Amino acid sequence: MLQTLLNSKGNLSFWDLLLMFFSYAVFILVIIPVHDLVKAFVADKLGDHTPRWHGCLRFDPFSRLDLFGTLMLVLFGFGFSRPMPINPRNFRNPRRDLALTALAGPVSYALMAALSIALFRILTLLPLSAEVLAIAYVVLIDVFATLSAGLAVFTILPIPPMDGWRVLSFFLPDRWVDAAERYSQYISMGLLLLLFTNVLDLPLFVLRSGLLNVLFKIFGF
Repeated sequence: MLQTLLNSKGNLSFWDLLLMFFSYAVFILVIIPVHDLVKAFVADKLGDHTPRWHGCLRFDPFSRLDLFGTLMLVLFGFGFSRPMPINPRNFRNPRRDLALTALAGPVSYALMAALSIALFRILTLLPLSAEVLAIAYVVLIDVFATLSAGLAVFTILPIPPMDGWRVLSFFLPDRWVDAAERYSQYISMGLLLLLFTNVLDLPLFVLRSGLLNVLFKIFGF
């Protein structure tokens, strides 16, 4: 988003900075809670009412935010919310339903990226000024679609404690899953180290760009 504004104007005005702040604030307070709400809804439908008991079926923009995860999102474009309270023993089919609940996370981000692009596509068909479309592009594409796609590919990584690991666990032998769970704390620390040292920048960028390109083509861009 910052790069788009710099490329188009050469420098940032107060209103540019205000637009950046507003866009990120709306994303953090709307998109991330929707992601958690979708996961809680899927878990509840599959038999685990733990998220309901913890109030996760309510749209509460602040209860699910994690300070460190939010800062990572603003600084690096990848972050996380608070862990969803889930008890797999309540599921009718624990391994399968846990994987489906986890899969709902990345899928919800991908769908929100698609919705953002679809909304911008609709705006391009309306008789709007170039300035209005430029602002819409920054908000809907540079922030909403890009960050949503980034979180979709980040959370689908098959690494503990990401949602992708829960999905992969469904296909792995129990002994492999148990071994990985025992060392999940160290694996998580290693993941953060890779993020801070920019080792994952290129693969995550490629995955995010690939997802965005597919969505752009779907909506005729």
